[in-house]
Amino acid sequence: MDQNMNSTKEGLISGSGAIQHKAYARVGLLGNPSDVYFGKTISFSLANFWASVTLEPSPHLIINPHPIHDLVQFDSLDHLVNRLQSEGYYGGVRLLMSICKLFHKHCKDNNINLSPGNFTLSYDTNIPRQAGLSGSSAIVCAALSCLLDFYKVRHLIKVEVRPNLILSAEKELGIVAGLQDRVAQVYGGLVHMDFSKENMDKLGHGIYTPMDISLLPPLHLIYAENPSDSGKVHSTIRQRWLNGDELVISSMKEVADIAAEGKSAILKRNYQKLAELMNRNFDLRRCMFGDECLGALNIEMVEVARRVGAASKFTGSGGAVVAFCPEGPPQVKRLEDECRKAGFSIQAIQVVPACLNDVDLKTLSK
Repeated sequence: MDQNMNSTKEGLISGSGAIQHKAYARVGLLGNPSDVYFGKTISFSLANFWASVTLEPSPHLIINPHPIHDLVQFDSLDHLVNRLQSEGYYGGVRLLMSICKLFHKHCKDNNINLSPGNFTLSYDTNIPRQAGLSGSSAIVCAALSCLLDFYKVRHLIKVEVRPNLILSAEKELGIVAGLQDRVAQVYGGLVHMDFSKENMDKLGHGIYTPMDISLLPPLHLIYAENPSDSGKVHSTIRQRWLNGDELVISSMKEVADIAAEGKSAILKRNYQKLAELMNRNFDLRRCMFGDECLGALNIEMVEVARRVGAASKFTGSGGAVVAFCPEGPPQVKRLEDECRKAGFSIQAIQVVPACLNDVDLKTLSK
């Protein structure tokens, strides 16, 4: 570490006042996508991939574009078109601008005075794009942490409220998502989340219960290098749910119940039950959304795991799969071989420990 950098629980703060924070990719273990439908989920932060944001005091407020993810110089028109077809139009600059706006609004609406001073924001990320690992919200989450520390208002914005703030910044940009990803990234570790309508109406947020990460069995992440866009998966289901579609309503309730059962199974280390619940979670999603909506590549990732007897389900809305091999290392080896044949990447999952510091913990509701 640079001698001018001091490590703190808030992140890295340099002698020049620069602040750096990381936020990690997210895995929805059970219950997704019921978080958008007053359900329950269990998610955790994934140490394998992360986004980092650096804030440095400066005379003017500057948002630095990333040299790769915010590319504006191309070799040719073909290069530009190919880039847009594979990466889309937007990088991280719009995310940083949006959280700055929503952070300012939140502070103004809640009579939180911000001291004068400008800064330069820059970011980096190694989270695979469109892999259902919450890469966008990781950038926003890390940026919010930098703003909290720069303005010294961490103690004034409750931990439970921060996921809502992150989600608001993404919704501002038309990103379709729910709260679970942002909760996992704000809290770190393994978290059970209850988004019941009663809680959401009364509190404005869910009930979030951290769990011991040592209770989890070894898990693996399977992902594709060129996944489908995860943002389109919720499109018709939301309207069907609002229209009172009985299949969607009953299935979504069962998906939420899976998270409740999963909490009990994890606490008891009943890993056979966990495997059954993971498989059931995906089967219900497939029934609701249909194969065309989920995409052949995404389904194949799940099927590759199931062919060797592993439990598997999407980590989010597609693009990556979380797999569990209840039979241990020999089964893991078979899974790795099958993934290699299918052209998928596979990694042993590393879980981020809970990341709330003493200041954060004091803001939690009693």
